Amino acid sequence: MKLSNLVSRLEEIAPPDLADEFDAGRIGLIVKGRGDVTKVATALDPTPYAIQRAVDEGAQMLVTHHTLIWDPVNSIDEDLAARLKLLLDNDVSLYSMHTNYDNAPGGVNDVLAGLIGLAGPELFSGGRAGNVPETRLHAFAEEVSKKLGCGVEYVGDDERRIKKAALVAGSGFRLALDTARAARVDVLLSSELKHDVILGRGDVALVSAPHYFTEAPAMKALAGRLTPSIPAVFIDDPPHIKTICQDGRRH
Repeated sequence: MKLSNLVSRLEEIAPPDLADEFDAGRIGLIVKGRGDVTKVATALDPTPYAIQRAVDEGAQMLVTHHTLIWDPVNSIDEDLAARLKLLLDNDVSLYSMHTNYDNAPGGVNDVLAGLIGLAGPELFSGGRAGNVPETRLHAFAEEVSKKLGCGVEYVGDDERRIKKAALVAGSGFRLALDTARAARVDVLLSSELKHDVILGRGDVALVSAPHYFTEAPAMKALAGRLTPSIPAVFIDDPPHIKTICQDGRRH
């Protein structure tokens, strides 16, 4: 497949004009490699591991959710140089689809909504809101943990009845909390729970999953959507987070 045709396909899936304003210049074709692509790799981040795996898999393009360079660059450190060298030496293109993929139908938030069983999901403050089978907060948090394959944190009464849930993939608590309170949702799911959000939650229960696990499923789904047109593989590269509990045990 021609690189230009593949870019057009990616723009059909996540139109660039759906991106938030702060993403200007950070989405699309970040590094241009060879003009013909026979295999694509997808990953959440352009880590050295993901780039090397893409090369090892024989992919000529790596599509990531997060971009390689976020802030303007005045100097290139060793980490950035190594990643650029891997891409350029192997003639691999890098394409980033960030908030445009968050907002797109069938994108990051819709995939997350499907995973946790949100019924009738509707647009909600950058994410989605809908109904879940009535359950207690503790059971809801356990189900989210099981479905996403990760540990979660939650705030609220274990016995709180949950019927209406809202979610924002990635770091979205501050973005969505006011809307969640106004809409009287029972629970808000997102990532990177902060102290001020906990203090200001009102009557909304909060469930926080690690950032990676709320967004990576959509990059896996993207590989599946591309496969009818071109061979595609998802590269899983979760952060290895360890926890030391009060009793000294590591988890």
